[in-house]
Amino acid sequence: MTKARKGPNRLWSIIMTVVCVLWMYPIFMVLMNSLKVESAISTSTAFQLPTAETFAGLANYENAISTQGFLQSLFYTVVITVTSVFAILVFCSMFAWYITRVNTWVTKVLYLLCAFSMVVPFQMVMFTLASLADTLDLNTPWVLWVVYLGFGAGLAVFMFCGFMRSVPLEIEEAAMIDGCNPVQTYFKIVFPLLRPTMVSVAILEAMWIWNDYLLPTLILDVNKYKTISMLIQLFRGSFGRVEMGPMMACIMLAILPIIVIYLLGQKHIIKGVLSGAVKG
Repeated sequence: MTKARKGPNRLWSIIMTVVCVLWMYPIFMVLMNSLKVESAISTSTAFQLPTAETFAGLANYENAISTQGFLQSLFYTVVITVTSVFAILVFCSMFAWYITRVNTWVTKVLYLLCAFSMVVPFQMVMFTLASLADTLDLNTPWVLWVVYLGFGAGLAVFMFCGFMRSVPLEIEEAAMIDGCNPVQTYFKIVFPLLRPTMVSVAILEAMWIWNDYLLPTLILDVNKYKTISMLIQLFRGSFGRVEMGPMMACIMLAILPIIVIYLLGQKHIIKGVLSGAVKG
């Protein structure tokens, strides 16, 4: 590498490092305050490291887990996220395969509708959606995946179609010649090829569904079911009082699993993008 190129690369490294620190700082603040006593969070010491007087240990985490039903909310959140992501991966990949391989005006319109759904604000349909979900009894964690499937289909179909167009059609034709029907061709040939893109879609959709607050609040019966995002609001007591310590601890417990999943799967996201770029 020449000296002329080292300068810009070093500058970009410094800029990206600063941006990374700025992005990580709020998470560090939440972690730091989750280990403090209540009085040290709501004062000017909120921006200081815990001291012997302000350190609360794991008391806030114990309070967050034991007082508001954290484990039950965690279970509901896991159920909603897993079922929704699984449905999005299976149905959207099959749908993308169909509209990619069947080139008619109907499939083109369906693709445009999926792409258009990504730009429609949720606020435009949220009240109608809540009413429809109550009518169809979709207001429980066990079937909420149907709603998430509709909202997550746009991005998933868009990504699957982009990768599918780079897969040679001759591979599927060879499977058909060998006696595979369309279902066998999809699961034995197409599905393994989609693995890098599926990991990318799964991580992106899981991050969205896990952290979503508005949709579960509108649809679920809050007296029976609460996700982790909904549970955090319960630490706001009467007269505007907020239990900051347990709330910070609950936030850390909520974001930790999705951070771990993202760190474990980030190389697969890059692999999925690169494989889609070089195939064909």
